[in-house]
Amino acid sequence: MTNVVRFVPKSELERQRLIREARAIYDSIFPPVTVCGGPADDRSGQSAPEAVAESQPRQR
Repeated sequence: MTNVVRFVPKSELERQRLIREARAIYDSIFPPVTVCGGPADDRSGQSAPEAVAESQPRQR
């Protein structure tokens, strides 16, 4: 009988739960970057509509 039972204090379980919850909130605000180093979404290479409108000359 070499089985060892490790008791984990409640405070440690609560600490781990809070860390998981905080990490999930952080990941929802700042999505992780993809492995290739590009943005997490597939809109790479597209410019914002405001930038396109500003780059075109104004007509009077």
